[in-house]
Amino acid sequence: QVRLVESGGGLVQAGGSLRLSCAASGRTLSSYTMGWFRQAPGKERNIVAHIRWNGSPYYDDSVKGRFTISRDNGKNTVYLQMNSLKPEDTAVYYCATKLGGSWDTWGQGTQVTVSS
Repeated sequence: QVRLVESGGGLVQAGGSLRLSCAASGRTLSSYTMGWFRQAPGKERNIVAHIRWNGSPYYDDSVKGRFTISRDNGKNTVYLQMNSLKPEDTAVYYCATKLGGSWDTWGQGTQVTVSS
C-alpha cells in the first residue's frame, strides 16, 4: 500500500519561503506523475503543480514564477519550493499521485499559513 506523507508546512510572513516535502513509501513512484494540491477554507481543492516521470513540470497560473516542483527519485520524494508567499497562498497543501490514471492516492495534508 502506497503512503504519502507531507511535511514542511508552517506559518510564514508574506514574502517569505517554505519548502514542502512529500515522502512516499510502499512503492517506488519514479514512473508516476506526482502533484501538489491545495485547499483553502470553504474552497475546492485545486492543483498547484505537478511533475511527470521525466521531470516535466506544470504550474497553475497563480504560482508560476514563485513555486518550483521537483522530485528526487532516489529518495522517493517530491518537493514544492514556495517563494514570495502571499496571504492567498494560505491553505492545506496535499501531495498526490496517479497510480490508476487519476489522482487516486493522497497524503494527509500540511497547513501553510501566510500572514500579511
